Amino acid sequence: MTRVLFVVSAADRWTLRDGEVHPSGFWGEELAVPHKVFTGAGWETAVATPGGKAPTLDRLSMSKTAGWPWKLREVAAYLKAIQGELRSPRSLDAIDPDDFDVVFYPGGHGPMEDLAVDPVSGALLARVLASGRPLALLCHAPAAAFAAKNPDGSWPFAGYRMTGLSNLEEKFNSFGRKAIWLLEDRLRESGAEYSKARLPLRPYVVVDRNLYTGQNPPSSERLAQRVVADVEATAGAR
Repeated sequence: MTRVLFVVSAADRWTLRDGEVHPSGFWGEELAVPHKVFTGAGWETAVATPGGKAPTLDRLSMSKTAGWPWKLREVAAYLKAIQGELRSPRSLDAIDPDDFDVVFYPGGHGPMEDLAVDPVSGALLARVLASGRPLALLCHAPAAAFAAKNPDGSWPFAGYRMTGLSNLEEKFNSFGRKAIWLLEDRLRESGAEYSKARLPLRPYVVVDRNLYTGQNPPSSERLAQRVVADVEATAGAR
């Protein structure tokens, strides 16, 4: 059975340029939808966070500005159904990534606060990227890649084609305009080959070797489905 590890931010806030602390966490759709796609494929899931702390749902991700009411109801119901898994995550420092076939990072502003500077997560990302096993980062989750380093100190993701939440999409939120740094800018500056959809908030997925990235919450299902399709195609070719 295919095993997928969800690495989820443990942050409940995002610190802005002026020192304001904005309540945050993981984005509901970005965890619920891929989790549902993976379990629907018959995959086994596990959740890990820094320190094994139960992750915080960003309440903004369940507000009326986050999507259609029917979609939000589906997300809320699914998150409720997997509360046992979310309340008792594994500690990231106790995880052996070789125990998993796929590693998936959902977004939300949480990763900008903790995973972007977490050396344990960074080491895991570098190891999985080098292993050739599928690694998927969604929306703000590519921020976690900034904590990854090669033994020589270089950035493992340099030269990879990637996407993530665009500057324009970030600035749709008034508080996003006060970010210390913007994901699109920093990915470009760090050496990734960043691209995005022609229109904001449209599904957009980039695949480069074993790295899968999705631009925004609407990319959640497409990203997860692409991972499943590729893993199953590889298994079928064996």
